[in-house]
Amino acid sequence: MAIPRRESPCRRPDSRLLRMSNPLDVKQWGHRYVAQWNEPDPETRSALIRELWAPDGIQVLVDPPETIRDAASALAFPVPPLEVRGHDALDARVTRAYEMFVAPGEHVFEAAEEPVLLLPNVLALRWSMVSARTGEAVGGGLDILALDGEGRIRADHQFIGVN
Repeated sequence: MAIPRRESPCRRPDSRLLRMSNPLDVKQWGHRYVAQWNEPDPETRSALIRELWAPDGIQVLVDPPETIRDAASALAFPVPPLEVRGHDALDARVTRAYEMFVAPGEHVFEAAEEPVLLLPNVLALRWSMVSARTGEAVGGGLDILALDGEGRIRADHQFIGVN
């Protein structure tokens, strides 16, 4: 006898996250998240960051670049996660990534697949950095995003290089 499938209290059949008064379209939300990293206009990028992130939102780069890991290890320190907190710091972080990877015309960021609702207000988003010339993924990662009651990012734990 099959066990009846219950509807999740945090997810509708149309893949919208239920939150306080407005449903959040998980797919559309993922597109907006990726768009912030590709946005060429600084004012539009800043507005998008303020829309997507809670005022005290934090991004944690869980596995820092190898040079940082090596430097910490050489000093006998554990590898530190890198963190930015608040709209201004997040704006600087997203802007720097844009300047390094997108502005030169070499890469764009794309969602590698649709975001997945892991728990109420917790999403997983796999992304790729794609060559603008060949269309091939040359990098990527996974972001685990905890949202507040308004659907804004409270915490983003970013894992680079995760397939």
